[in-house]
Amino acid sequence: MKACCYALAVVLAVAGTALAAEHTDDSLDKVQRNLAEKKALLIDVREPDEWKRGHLKQAQLVPLSELKQMSSDPAVRAKVEKNLSKERIIYCHCASGFRVLSAADILGKLGYDVRPLSSGFSDLQESGFPVAEQP
Repeated sequence: MKACCYALAVVLAVAGTALAAEHTDDSLDKVQRNLAEKKALLIDVREPDEWKRGHLKQAQLVPLSELKQMSSDPAVRAKVEKNLSKERIIYCHCASGFRVLSAADILGKLGYDVRPLSSGFSDLQESGFPVAEQP
């Protein structure tokens, strides 16, 4: 019985730390204002194949797969950090609002003010965020 309780406690602890970040309370209007005033950056943590099918005009591509490599690969970390700023808010989005929580955990541990959006790419597009033209 003790082993079972211990195993459950470990599972709950791991699950709790896996998604410690929470979606931002900032409204989409506030997000757009902060982007327009250059107080924030918008990053898309989807993968390159998703990005190529359509992306927001203001967003930078920073795939979650690269963020996960930052701790083990200094070259990847340097590449990612070159395009981000600790002086600005970083809003991140993905397809459905789930991957951004992992991205926020990674970036938050590095000292970024990261605010994951619960709205996915399609929702942001429908809310008036401009979409980049496809070549």
